[in-house]
Amino acid sequence: MWPYHPELLETPVPRYTSYPTAVDFGELPTAALTHAIEGASGDISLYLHIPFCESICHYCGCNTGKANRKQRVESYLAALHTEIETVASLLPRDARVRRIAFGGGSPNAIEPSQFIALVDALGRNFWLGDCEWSIELDPRSMSSVWGEAVAEAGITRASMGVQTFAAHCQKAIGREQSDAMICRSIDWLRDAGVTSLNFDLMYGLPHQSADDLADSLEYTKLLGADRIAVFGYAHVPHLIARQRIIDAGALPDAKARFDMAAMAHEFLTNEGYDAIGFDHFALPRDPMAIATQSGRLRRNFQGFSDDPGEVLIGLGASAISGFPHLIAQNEKNNGRYRMKASQGMLTSSVGVVRNREDQMRGKVIEDLLCKGFATLPPCIYASCGIKLDRFIGRSLARFDGMTFVIQPAGLPYARAIAAQFDQFREVSQRRFSSAI
Repeated sequence: MWPYHPELLETPVPRYTSYPTAVDFGELPTAALTHAIEGASGDISLYLHIPFCESICHYCGCNTGKANRKQRVESYLAALHTEIETVASLLPRDARVRRIAFGGGSPNAIEPSQFIALVDALGRNFWLGDCEWSIELDPRSMSSVWGEAVAEAGITRASMGVQTFAAHCQKAIGREQSDAMICRSIDWLRDAGVTSLNFDLMYGLPHQSADDLADSLEYTKLLGADRIAVFGYAHVPHLIARQRIIDAGALPDAKARFDMAAMAHEFLTNEGYDAIGFDHFALPRDPMAIATQSGRLRRNFQGFSDDPGEVLIGLGASAISGFPHLIAQNEKNNGRYRMKASQGMLTSSVGVVRNREDQMRGKVIEDLLCKGFATLPPCIYASCGIKLDRFIGRSLARFDGMTFVIQPAGLPYARAIAAQFDQFREVSQRRFSSAI
């Protein structure tokens, strides 16, 4: 279905959940985030980071640690409560929270009562207006009590980290979970009122075959997932030490990864899912598919989103806040985060002030990944033409006046195409994940 041009995929590229990307962040005065929060108005979104898991998977690149030290977890949550109060005190009264997302790590690595305490704290401190709640969950630490907590919080969107149903692949990546465990988690979530349920799946895993992926896709469809994210495993052990446990010799090669991505796209679109960008899929009735159909799909630090808000405030260690003119990341180190947050301080230490060109390029990249086309401002059109010729010459993309369009055959090259508009990639030597 897709033409294979390995030379166009050989350079690792960012996933572009922001522009500039996190590796391009520099020192940022805390006052910058303070002023941005104080100047926010209208609809805003919140993201709360819970950096704990009951057990750590070998492949994981998230900022997370084991939740087996009760005092550390309690100390972190106390600091997070204080940060909630600090941020809320800075927001103008006309700012209304419309979206709240819990991510990690695994938010359900903490106790359900601790989670409800956070939900209550958000309700006490922020103006919540017809709020949409979502959460990431690990089926290995799900329980009926957690299902009750999801219902009490009013969460309607949930994402489960499944990755693969193949037992030998699960063992290789340190994430063993039975089919029964996943099925009972689905029952708890549906009973709790979750109407949009996402499964995270992965290809390019150690010892994974095309048949393994096909089985996982088929089973996911049968279990009734409303949304499916199919990510390529990013093996970067030089950046993520825990990945050194994984046998690099057992990983599928570049062509096998490409074929897996193509198979997933063909299978899911044939089974009635709409393609969302380059690696997500949703049933036509799901809010993500509706946003795509109406041209409202966005891309932020959580990936593809139907959130129309321009302001996202991150709470917790390593959480990122985004404003039209500013991106700021909280302290990554758990200890330093707790120390600052518990004293009523904002903890951002790095980020970037987005100038006019950054904002223009960011919109081009977002439009390409979300819509498949972007109208180029004249200054960007003039500087990127030659770099795009290799995609145009292979019928992967084309120009329609000042609008650059990714052709259907160019979909797997979307991130590589987007990178051509990233002026930071010309000077950065940092390595990213595979382009597919």
